[in-house]
Amino acid sequence: MSISVKATLAVALATTTLLSPLSALAFESSARQAILVDLTGRRVLYEKNADQHMPTSSMSKMMTIYMVFDALKAGKIKLDDEFTVSEHAWRQTYKQDESSMFLPINGRVKVEELIQGVIIQSGNDATVVLAEGLGGSEQQFVDEMNEKAKQIGLADSHFMNPHGMPDPNHYSTARDLATLAERLVVDFPEYYHYFGELEFTYNNIKQGNRNPLLYHAGSGVDGLKTGHTDAGGYGLTASALRDGRRLVVVVNGLPSMQARADDPQALLDYGFNEFKAFTLFKPGETIQREATWLGDQPFVPLVVDQPIAITLSLAERKGLKAVVKMPEAVKAPIAQGQEIGTLVVSAPGLPDETFPLKAGASVGRLGFFPRVAMAAHYMLGGRPEVPQDAADTPADKPEEKAAPPKPPPPSSAARKAPPPGSAAAPSSPVQGDKTN
Repeated sequence: MSISVKATLAVALATTTLLSPLSALAFESSARQAILVDLTGRRVLYEKNADQHMPTSSMSKMMTIYMVFDALKAGKIKLDDEFTVSEHAWRQTYKQDESSMFLPINGRVKVEELIQGVIIQSGNDATVVLAEGLGGSEQQFVDEMNEKAKQIGLADSHFMNPHGMPDPNHYSTARDLATLAERLVVDFPEYYHYFGELEFTYNNIKQGNRNPLLYHAGSGVDGLKTGHTDAGGYGLTASALRDGRRLVVVVNGLPSMQARADDPQALLDYGFNEFKAFTLFKPGETIQREATWLGDQPFVPLVVDQPIAITLSLAERKGLKAVVKMPEAVKAPIAQGQEIGTLVVSAPGLPDETFPLKAGASVGRLGFFPRVAMAAHYMLGGRPEVPQDAADTPADKPEEKAAPPKPPPPSSAARKAPPPGSAAAPSSPVQGDKTN
């Protein structure tokens, strides 16, 4: 089927200079591995050795917690269920340099308390109790943990235990941890709040959340997990929400607790200040109207059924464009919601994104005699032109909008970051070229 480039919509966005202490070209993380992902705009904003294998330390516990949340959501366990503290789990308390919830041997502990003990107190003992309670044994749980990791998109991770203590075969990547963080945010909104709790007391021992960014006023950080071992250095996976935009940052291999507090905060500020998310079209908004072939209505509105949003730097915004691609003829009958074309959004240095264009209204087919008359009219005079005022997307539309789209699907962390300093390209005029 022949496809015609019906129109290139020149998308003009506000070009107010973004004030930021960090230049996109000058910024560099001091972590050995790092990644910054915009979940709202489905884009990687910064990466450094993001696919390099690394010890994940207690950030591994995010995978254990994913398993627990998954079991809760499936109804396999309840928050007030109790698990028994085995001698094996209890001994985690007394291993040198290991964090602990300080659980009593043979004690019975509620699942909710164990979740708080893992997330807030980073207790290795609580992690093992959950693993044994869900899997029957720690090893069985780890096997299931690895299988689940593959299912949710962790392409380059392998776990040897549920808590992250060093093992040569226990590793992940910054990109995989960002994917895991995204899945925790998106899949379990009803349980995600545990990552933002600042303190938890068990057995008369109060411990604070080890995520330093939770204590930074205005940071927008509401989770997730720290990690530290001699092998892995200091690490943090954090998520922040500001003005409807959610970013995830992963850093590892930092030299100190202070660096773990400063480096990811700087990365988040960079992401929020140097890039902005723009909603180009809202669900149901008419992109343009297309002439129909032998329809009882001359035109059909083209709409999208999802928010079309993109995250851009100042330079990238100058070359943003949206191209409508349609078949040579849009034949009636047409059902409302039927896919009849595509919208291709592009910007300098970024891969094109394609979205389906659907019929915003149903169009019936003309009867026999009207079809004959219309066909004759088409052969003599051609198809009707769309009236100038029929399209809802003039060249200065859309404007910058604050409303963000829904959280994206769990593939965004797999996207590569653009090369720094990509040149901006000028917007193209409306075209009429055909492609096959």
